[in-house]
Order: sequence, then structure tokens, then C-alpha cells
Amino acid sequence: MIVSASRRTDIPAFYADWFMNRIRSESVLIRNPFRPTQISRVSLDPVRVDAIVFWTRNAEPLIPHLDELDVMGHRYYFQYTLVHYPRVFERSSVTLSRKVEGFRRLSQRVGPDKIIWRYDPIIMSNLTNQAYHEDHFEEITKGLRGFTHRCIISFLDIYRKTEKALHILKKKGDIRVVDLHHHEAKVREISDAFAEMGRDCGFEIFTCAEASNLEASGIRHGKCIDDELVNRLFGLDLSIAKDKGQRRLCGCVESKDIGAYETCPHGCIYCYANTNPELARRNFHRHNKHAPLLL
Repeated sequence: MIVSASRRTDIPAFYADWFMNRIRSESVLIRNPFRPTQISRVSLDPVRVDAIVFWTRNAEPLIPHLDELDVMGHRYYFQYTLVHYPRVFERSSVTLSRKVEGFRRLSQRVGPDKIIWRYDPIIMSNLTNQAYHEDHFEEITKGLRGFTHRCIISFLDIYRKTEKALHILKKKGDIRVVDLHHHEAKVREISDAFAEMGRDCGFEIFTCAEASNLEASGIRHGKCIDDELVNRLFGLDLSIAKDKGQRRLCGCVESKDIGAYETCPHGCIYCYANTNPELARRNFHRHNKHAPLLL
């Protein structure tokens, strides 16, 4: 079994103490997000967990606990989002250089093979045009040279949850977001530029849940929860089916996600996991780090 921690919230950044309490208890309760009264128990016994996949923008609170995870025999790798957008899109005031430094610190602790850089999502707008992305992608690739070997990219999916927030931005601030899924030529232009920069810095680049075939650019379809990667990193021989609960284009294999929606205080306006940033902050402040459920 692979544990996803978590697509629904940033556990390393905000819930590291809760997570470690669940690890020590060797189990966690999860609530079905579509049937809130349906609660199930997931074992966190290291004998039963093949690997943990962490999803984060800031692993600093979890780093002090990694020694304990290692001693207990847990195997893990990180999907680490590192993008830099104007504050109308994300509330973070952290400078790009500090974000890069945080990534590098984690890489120095776990090794470059166990941390995957996500340049995700790619938002094309009148504030963040192609030149904006190429400049930032180049700066980040240079900063991460030697600290990771793999990059995952994806273009913004405008879900119902994000469409309302983007409409408000357009109405209040005249901020116009372009759905790149309707602009194949632009997708290929950006991908060609990213692929060239990636090669210069020694990165393999993969897409996440994208229909476009970018192999001509040297970019392959990827899977973020990746049994092949787990086998290679940890010397296992897993063969796990594709996760039917994910989007059709998602390549991820089956996993158990232990997070909860509406609990991530990062405040990214494009996030599919939070519809109400204020509610997410309230939920974060009222969570109990000793409880078996995140919320």
C-alpha cells in the first residue's frame, strides 16, 4: 500500500505533528470527502506501508521528524511544488530565493532522487505570460541543479471550484487567465523552452495529467504516485493498478490519501482542494494534533 500525504492538503507544512502522532499510533482515520459520515481506518504500520508520498510546498516542519521515520523503517519521497506567482494568485510572501533554499535543504537531507520538483500549475495570464514563466523556470532550474533529477509540469485546469475565484479576479482586478488546454501551439512553445532548460540542468521533465503529447520536446507523460519509482528507490517489486479514483489522464497508481479538503492555509486561489481560504484557516486552527482524524 502507498500512502498519499496528501493531495488534499499540505501535511508537511501544517500538520507534521499530527502526522507523526498518527505514525506512532500506526493508524489514521480518514473521512470520505463525498460521504462525510463514512470513516475508515488506514494502517500506518511500516510493515504494511510500502511507501509514503508527501506533497508539499514547505517541508521544514517535517524535516526534524525524518530521522524517526527512518528508524521506524518508513520509505518515502516528496512531490515538492516550487512556483512563484504574484500575490493575487497565492498569498505567500516568501521570496523565490527562500523557496529554492527550502527545497535544497530537504534535498540535502533525503537526497536528490527522493524529491521531485513540481512546476505546477502553469498559469498563463496577463500578469504571468510566457516570458514570465520562462524567466522563473530558468532561475529555478539553475538553483536546483544537482538537488533533484526530475521535474513535473502541468497546465492550470480550471475546475468549477477555481472558476468562481478566477472570475472574481477578472471582475475586480482585470486579471485574465487563459485556458492553455485550448491553445496547443502555446503549450508546445512553453514545453520546448522548458525542455531545453531542463536538459541544460540535467532534469527529466514529465507532465501530470496532460492530454498533449510532448515527446517531441523530450517530455513524457508521468505519474506522481509512481510504483516504478518506488521500486527503483527502495528495491521493491510492486505492481499496482492505476488509481481509478483519479482523473482519466492521471497516471498515478492506487494509494490511500490521508488528508482532508478545506484544511490548507496556503491560500492559493487556483487550488482545487480549497474553495474557501478563510474556512481552511479556521479548520487549521481548530485541528487537534492528537486526534485520529485530521479534522
